[in-house]
Amino acid sequence: MSLTSPLLQLPLSQFKKSLTISSPFLHGSSPLSHLSKPSSSITSPNSSPPSFLPPVRAMRSMQGKVVCSANDKTVSVEVTRLAPHPKYKRRVRKKKKYQAHDPLNQFQVGDFVQLEKSKPISKTKAFIAVPVPPRNQPKVKEDENKELGLPLQSSLQES
Repeated sequence: MSLTSPLLQLPLSQFKKSLTISSPFLHGSSPLSHLSKPSSSITSPNSSPPSFLPPVRAMRSMQGKVVCSANDKTVSVEVTRLAPHPKYKRRVRKKKKYQAHDPLNQFQVGDFVQLEKSKPISKTKAFIAVPVPPRNQPKVKEDENKELGLPLQSSLQES
């Protein structure tokens, strides 16, 4: 009993003739070969984003509190963010310290600053510290009569 099948004992020249496929659509030889590629109306031929959309600038700036200002032209800023706990799914505060460039040595411990991403300044510094306006200040109300420069009719009748 032979372990090889009778088909394997035939010469390969017989199979080559039966396996050749002649079609005008093979290898892009058709005059309509540009239709064979799937195209989508969503994708454009150029890969650049449309000019009317602003570029995405995620994580270019962060806010934090200065925790150390002992070094020259460098402050250490602690940034706090809320992230879900992996097991309990509650929001947990996560803190991370960044070194930021302070060229004028203007920030003291406890100041709130905004960190702007920049090119690397040193091995550990890639942010520039920018002052943030304080939050809870009362808004200054301007007198409405002084805005227009004209007295209102109701104020004329009172006098």
